[in-house]
Amino acid sequence: MGAIGRRLRLLGRIVTALLALVVVGGAVAWLVSRDVRYVARAAVEEALILARRRAIAAVVADPATDPATRAKLELVLAVRGFAADSLRLAARRTYTTYSRVRTDTLVLVLTASRFDRLAEYTWKWPVVGRVPYEGFFDRAEAVREARRLERRGMDTYLRVSSAFSTLGWFNDPLLSTIVREDSVDLAATVIHEILHNTVWVPGSVPFNESFADFVGYRGAEAFFRARNDARNAARAVARWEDEIRLQRFFDSLAVRLERVYALGLAGPALGQERRRIFEAAQAELAGPVGRTLQTIDPRWLARRPLNNAVVIAQRLYRTRLDVFEGLLAESHGDLVRTIADVRRRVAGAGDPWAALGAAPAR
Repeated sequence: MGAIGRRLRLLGRIVTALLALVVVGGAVAWLVSRDVRYVARAAVEEALILARRRAIAAVVADPATDPATRAKLELVLAVRGFAADSLRLAARRTYTTYSRVRTDTLVLVLTASRFDRLAEYTWKWPVVGRVPYEGFFDRAEAVREARRLERRGMDTYLRVSSAFSTLGWFNDPLLSTIVREDSVDLAATVIHEILHNTVWVPGSVPFNESFADFVGYRGAEAFFRARNDARNAARAVARWEDEIRLQRFFDSLAVRLERVYALGLAGPALGQERRRIFEAAQAELAGPVGRTLQTIDPRWLARRPLNNAVVIAQRLYRTRLDVFEGLLAESHGDLVRTIADVRRRVAGAGDPWAALGAAPAR
């Protein structure tokens, strides 16, 4: 028994030492690695969101739920059912629960670009691949990262996002930040995020987000038509048409910028040309372009400063929308066939745009 006791004590000391190494190593990693701190904060926030989940059906049935919230949650359940049954998307358990977040701002999303060209800065993460944005639950941390990139001579853009998807890794709850949206945008957001469960090409964010926006708004239109809600169906169409108008505007702006950057200007000369182009673009948003928009307030667009990072961020969700519209026309307006066709073509494809027969990107 003495020998066995000594061996057990020795084993205990080894285990204790290993645990100490893990703890110390984790503490050191926390201090020196921004990535470790970032992932840890994201994990904590996701855990808090998941911990506050309640079944949407239970919230709807709760007499304490205010009528406006109840109506929005009932709409979400109906849209979710439509996405799964009629659009044949992989809804899984996404948006079957509801979570009230602590603040009005859920996530700040940072985009960055080189100052002298439209060249996105990317972050690499497991599963999703390389992405041209990073989300922050902490405003101070987001601002620090933006300032760090600006000191390296980059343009940056911080924007608020009310929703995000874990691509089916967790049963994403509906967040209270989304419920404030109007009925059309709420329906489109639900379908958009569920589409991410169904189709996601790693490292191809512009394709993933643009396709999800297409399915979101075209799906919202189909949903409201199925309910004989002509007003909201028409608003979904108008909202989608605005997205296409903005795609054309930002595509044109990108062409103008690329022409200037191709001249190889630097210093004050480059800064002057950039200011000229961006000021003219803001005037267009406040004037002729803004007047064509049906559902978006052009004054809000015109007030926002423009730079390379803003252009990249705006185009992430508005890339080659005409490709999807063309495929929808080929399917005679059958959205389900179009989704299935896109899904089949891009499965395992390195370049989803090439798989869809789109022209090479500029």
